[in-house]
Amino acid sequence: MLGTVKDTDLFCDYYAKWIAVYKKGAIRKVTLDKYYMTHSWLVKLIPTLKICELNRLTYQQLLNGYAEYHEKQTTMDFHHQLKGAILDAVDEGLIERDPTRKAIIKGKTPSVKKIKYLNQFELHRLLTSLDLKSGVNWDWLILLVAKTGMRFSEAIAITPGDFDFSHQILSINKTWDYKGGTGFLPTKNKSSVRKIQIDWQTVIQFSELVKGLPEDKPIFVDGLIYNSTANAVLSRHCKKLDIPVISMHGLRHQYVKYTTKKFSDFFEKFCRVSVSNPYIPHLQ
Repeated sequence: MLGTVKDTDLFCDYYAKWIAVYKKGAIRKVTLDKYYMTHSWLVKLIPTLKICELNRLTYQQLLNGYAEYHEKQTTMDFHHQLKGAILDAVDEGLIERDPTRKAIIKGKTPSVKKIKYLNQFELHRLLTSLDLKSGVNWDWLILLVAKTGMRFSEAIAITPGDFDFSHQILSINKTWDYKGGTGFLPTKNKSSVRKIQIDWQTVIQFSELVKGLPEDKPIFVDGLIYNSTANAVLSRHCKKLDIPVISMHGLRHQYVKYTTKKFSDFFEKFCRVSVSNPYIPHLQ
């Protein structure tokens, strides 16, 4: 319960209490921080608006004010984070009608975003330029992400025990909280828990790297670790080779792009064969 709340209380204060009661301790810190950010925007945009003054007009004005600084998808996220608290206020009789009904989501014109990819020749040059002879370093992490398509937080959480070298399998079942420094965290969602097939070259390379390392300790974590550092190392490699500069996130998508292409090529060939071969059933 939120305790004693009156409809004349400031909405931004009500929202802060709502976060403390319903969200704190129930969601991941990274998600909780987004609710705190939403609250900070309420303080900025509607610092004096009372709960009883929240109606369709004032709520739309709030969204419009937020949309002046953000793209449409971000405004939609802002709207969704507010809606739960507002509907609770409606249920509690603090607001007469749902002010979020038929809200119009606006936003700034999206900036042009283009994730850079490397072609296969450029990717091969990058991987062969990595320093894999001096023990655990950032280059090994770059290799792992390029070969598996893992998220940065997943890759730095990998322990020697996650490798099943005899079956060429790498298990992804956790992440590392490099922002909050709290250690292991669950994956982003249940579907992110998965097993990835790795090639024999990767098996040989990592089986040598992890010899003697603790089975349950992260391979790449030794104190504080930053995504920006990994991006800087990757950027230096790209510039030195005179290839497009990509980030660790772009490197992850590099893997997805080529594995998707391989599947598409296989599927296309399979369809061609099934059409010409009566012994292969056609896909409907």
